[in-house]
Amino acid sequence: MYHDATLASKARADPRPASAVSTGVGLAGLAGLLAWTAFALTYGLDGPYSALVNVVATGVPMVLWSIFVDKVHRSPSTGIDWNQVRPWRETIDISLTKLAGLWLTWGGIACVYALGRFYWQGGYAFSMWCFTLAAPFLFAGSIPWVIWMDRRLIEPRDGAWALGAWLMNLDEPRPHGAIAGHLRAWAVKGFFLAFMLAIVPPNFGDFIRGDTAQLWRDPVALAGWLIAFMFLVDVAFATVGYILTFRALDSHIRSATPLAAGWTAALICYPPFVLMGDGGPLDYHPGTSDYTHWLAGHPTLMAVLAFVLVALTAIYAWATVAFGLRFSNLTHRGILTHGPYAFSRHPAYLSKNLFWILSTIPVLSTTGNWVDAVRNTVLMGAVAGIYYWRARTEEWHLGADPAYREYSAWMGRNGWVPRFFGWVIGRKPPLRDGAPAA
Repeated sequence: MYHDATLASKARADPRPASAVSTGVGLAGLAGLLAWTAFALTYGLDGPYSALVNVVATGVPMVLWSIFVDKVHRSPSTGIDWNQVRPWRETIDISLTKLAGLWLTWGGIACVYALGRFYWQGGYAFSMWCFTLAAPFLFAGSIPWVIWMDRRLIEPRDGAWALGAWLMNLDEPRPHGAIAGHLRAWAVKGFFLAFMLAIVPPNFGDFIRGDTAQLWRDPVALAGWLIAFMFLVDVAFATVGYILTFRALDSHIRSATPLAAGWTAALICYPPFVLMGDGGPLDYHPGTSDYTHWLAGHPTLMAVLAFVLVALTAIYAWATVAFGLRFSNLTHRGILTHGPYAFSRHPAYLSKNLFWILSTIPVLSTTGNWVDAVRNTVLMGAVAGIYYWRARTEEWHLGADPAYREYSAWMGRNGWVPRFFGWVIGRKPPLRDGAPAA
């Protein structure tokens, strides 16, 4: 009791900074996902259309919760003043200029897709089908949307407007760096949304087609099915996040990292640049096997490790759910402090790397050659190093926001993971004023 009272007293003295996203929005999306997934499981709906419906079933409840419960559209960070609606004649020139910049951006992304053979092979062909189908609706819908929004924006001259002004050679001052920031944000969305859509159908289908008859007789099969579900959750929420970047939902991109190191660290983790894939320079799989090989004959230990892997994947999925509508690589869309981010600054990276280490056990080699074991262990360490590099570049980017600096300082004092690593290396947590503890 005394220990609990001490912890409660410390929490009151050093409260966790507020999160930009509520817990409720993620739970609303998860409820929609569970409802559709249960329906799809019941009727065997494992195709690509069902997978897309799952994304919609995840996103719609989050939008409704955000608007009617959290009222995010009223947040000052949207840059919208709903009480001051200007006549359309005052903003129509700005809107037309912005549309020119927006359409130029979309045209550039379309050219990249059209010229890259990679985007018309494998799962990416599905992404291109989605974009081709959506393009006319996006083009037509952008006109009333931009005109309507510009009448309400406090400052409608954003990056899209700046690009349009440059295109039309308008003699008007443009915000410094606005065009570069606009293009970076859309580069993130164009690259990662294509990837997410490409893996939506196979990810969803693999789970729905799982052999549920074996689950209650085989703990490893049950763990594998649950892990597949965690990845289904992660992919659905991430896809929604890349689609719904709207100021009216306060889910817009505040900034995309300008750091070349950040882009490099992220892109080498994704195709076509991925270094950890089969045959890649950081592929640590040759000469290895998974944990079921090494623990064969030890069913209890195998079951325990299987569910440790389930827990790690659940943390990974939880980290994505916590973003609600705002998941995105390489961007700042508000600072999260709730969910797993109350314990670690980078719970997804930490849980993902622990999963790979425990599931592969690279120090063991099926070839019986110690050189292979050393090589794969070093390569696994290099992969972990890349994710550490990604984490650091994200901190450098977000560190420009005082809200992140406040959160990071709080995490150093209170976060379980930073305090654990501090204990390992013998570093005491800082005091609240930033001074090291005595």
